[in-house]
Amino acid sequence: MKELTPEGFESILAELCAKLTAESRTGGKFAKSTQFETRVREVLQRLVSPYGLAVDFDPHPYVFPDIVLGIFGVEVKFTTGDTWRSVANSVFESTRSQTVEHIYIVFGKMGGEPAVDWDRYDNCVIHVRTSHVPRFEVQIRPKESLFAKIGISYKDFAQLSILERMEHIRKYARSRLKKGERLWWLEDRPEGGHSLPIQARLYMSLEQSEKRELRAEAALLCPEIVKPSRSKHKYDDATLYLLTYHGVLCPQARDLFSAGSVAMRSDSKRGGNYVLRALLDIQEEMRSAAAKLDDALFVEYWGRSVPAERRIKEWLLRADSLAVGWIPSESLFKNEKATT
Repeated sequence: MKELTPEGFESILAELCAKLTAESRTGGKFAKSTQFETRVREVLQRLVSPYGLAVDFDPHPYVFPDIVLGIFGVEVKFTTGDTWRSVANSVFESTRSQTVEHIYIVFGKMGGEPAVDWDRYDNCVIHVRTSHVPRFEVQIRPKESLFAKIGISYKDFAQLSILERMEHIRKYARSRLKKGERLWWLEDRPEGGHSLPIQARLYMSLEQSEKRELRAEAALLCPEIVKPSRSKHKYDDATLYLLTYHGVLCPQARDLFSAGSVAMRSDSKRGGNYVLRALLDIQEEMRSAAAKLDDALFVEYWGRSVPAERRIKEWLLRADSLAVGWIPSESLFKNEKATT
């Protein structure tokens, strides 16, 4: 039986990615992450079988990395967007397979020109954001890895205790703070919470372009904003989304959608449905958000996975069911049809 070296395994990954890139350009081949990961396993099985290795097609759902092949491991990432960047595993790596010595990422990028590429995991890690645990962010072939920035190798980092790892993460976080920003508190152990950047900012201090982008994301994920003005907590989810995912604090929730400053941005005339007017002004940003946001966010906020091309229609259905005295689908996204 032939021995598989790291160099040999990397040649296998290059062959795998070339094949999957060709397949991804045949038109809608990989619409979902599950389809892509299954195909990665199928092709890998054929490529590693001469070395006596076998791919597990029914692994533990939380094992890291996704595919374990003796001393080699592959973490599979997938996006329908045009980006090579993604949130990855916990910095604590509590579910890491103990047999793996060499970890790689195979990344399927279906947005823009579809492509599949690979890289060493330690080279891909570029940033940390917090979720219910702090998580790495990865990017294929970045200019510089996180471990190069903090001055420790991934191999050495992986040997540290949780407390020792967090010392490095806090030091890195502080090094990125800008004037007027404050370090978001980070726990040493996994605790509850959503994903957010490490630094916290005030909504009022943001540039207009970023305000529009964030309002569009919040509006899309939280259609409750169309509820009647006297509805309690109608803006809670939108406000908490900005805080827990982007680290942005908005003390006055009405500033997002019902204040005159946003409702009259495209039309200075007073009166009318301010929420509708605010949404009309950010329709294109909402379309962009629908195309780029991670599917996990829709699972969290909507309770189920929704394909990118279906998200605006789904939003209209939800908004129509929540609004009173008006029908959002009659005024918003008029080239979409709110059908089931």
